[in-house]
Amino acid sequence: MQALLRVAVVAALVQLTACSNIEPWVKPYERANLATEEMSFDRNPVCESYMNHVFEAREGARGASGSAGGGCGCN
Repeated sequence: MQALLRVAVVAALVQLTACSNIEPWVKPYERANLATEEMSFDRNPVCESYMNHVFEAREGARGASGSAGGGCGCN
């Protein structure tokens, strides 16, 4: 039983060290490939930008998405 536990602990440690990679997975020259339209979460970025503006203008508590202003919609 102790041997099985030791094997399990060693296997878990090997798996954890395999996940720690010092180099970044995406190289700086490959990041342009991730900035294409296919990699975007939004189907229509113009519409999404407008809806974010509307929500920010209506809700004064919403924020941290890029623009400043209050809840009155006068920004």
